[in-house]
Amino acid sequence: MKDIIVDDFQNTVNEVLFRHKSILDVLTKLQETDARIGRAVAKAVTVCGCIKIEAQKQEIPPDIDITEISNFTSSHLSGELCDECREVINQELQNHLFYLAALCNLLNINLYDNMLEEYDKLTTLGTFNML
Repeated sequence: MKDIIVDDFQNTVNEVLFRHKSILDVLTKLQETDARIGRAVAKAVTVCGCIKIEAQKQEIPPDIDITEISNFTSSHLSGELCDECREVINQELQNHLFYLAALCNLLNINLYDNMLEEYDKLTTLGTFNML
């Protein structure tokens, strides 16, 4: 069922994208949406304050197994997104997905197949995928 949703999304993007059909337009719009996501997260921290970034060096003991690394690392985030910030960030992420699907269309890449291939790598290789 999910593959139908992803394929339907990609096909719908192809049908409605008429203004930014150039690869250059799509690439720059994708970069813009990426920047807007970062800006929305930064505003959640600096303007709203619903989340905080409390970063410091990740202290990972040298003698631990790779499967234990997540026990010693942090996202550096505290707090929870408020409804307003969550809505803005969700919208920016949706815009980003739109242009990602548009890029896939222009390059004749199936987004679902790409996601499935990455999922298969993740589930097959597990923690060794990121080495």
